[in-house]
Amino acid sequence: MVEALKSRMEWLRCPKCGGKTRVQTRPHTVLEDFPLFCPKCRYSCVIGFHDGKIEEIKMPDA
Repeated sequence: MVEALKSRMEWLRCPKCGGKTRVQTRPHTVLEDFPLFCPKCRYSCVIGFHDGKIEEIKMPDA
């Protein structure tokens, strides 16, 4: 059972460069207003993740 779970886990990808981030998701994962950081390109953003699709949420500048 543990092996089946591991095989369905996938790394969340950076919306800017497509590199792997440090966050893994499962098929039922839902994220809202989640701060995401990419260690490859050093890009920070806020995302929403639902049904395997990532959506970058545009935050107003301060």
